[in-house]
Amino acid sequence: MDDEDSDVDGSDVDDSDDDAGTTPASKRPSQSERLEAEGDIAADYLEELLDIADLDGDIDTYVEGGRAHISIVTEGDQLVGKNGEVLEALQELARLVVMTETDHRSRLMLDIAGHREKRRAELTDLAQDAIAEVKQTGEAVRLAPMNPFERKIVHDVVAEAGMVSESEGAEPRRRVVIQP
Repeated sequence: MDDEDSDVDGSDVDDSDDDAGTTPASKRPSQSERLEAEGDIAADYLEELLDIADLDGDIDTYVEGGRAHISIVTEGDQLVGKNGEVLEALQELARLVVMTETDHRSRLMLDIAGHREKRRAELTDLAQDAIAEVKQTGEAVRLAPMNPFERKIVHDVVAEAGMVSESEGAEPRRRVVIQP
């Protein structure tokens, strides 16, 4: 019996590199690998849901901006729902599946049928119009209530313009206020 066979059951394995059973830093996955794994877990789950619902869609995953992104390319808006409610629910379910598998909270982002990209363009235009109004009138502008994803987009556009914005109110009526 050679040395390779002797540690099959783990009894001859030297665990001295492990700190009380934790994985050494050299063996831990990188952030990119962890995010890719999150995307794969969520994609597998969403693919099963599509199969169960007998819906067509191609699933793409990628990592960008420190987040796993999943995109479902499909026709129609069944999976988006009114104002993106179904999309938001599916994203939360996918995050829960990832958390169950990995024991850590995920910030993965789900897009279906390009809904989030279309919404990003709409919100960018809305924010630029509001910025112009604030500059013209010198008065704060309060936008309609938005979900956290939408508010973040507006805050980013306002910051790019060198202005200040804040969120006010409580969910689900939380809104962005752009300051003069």
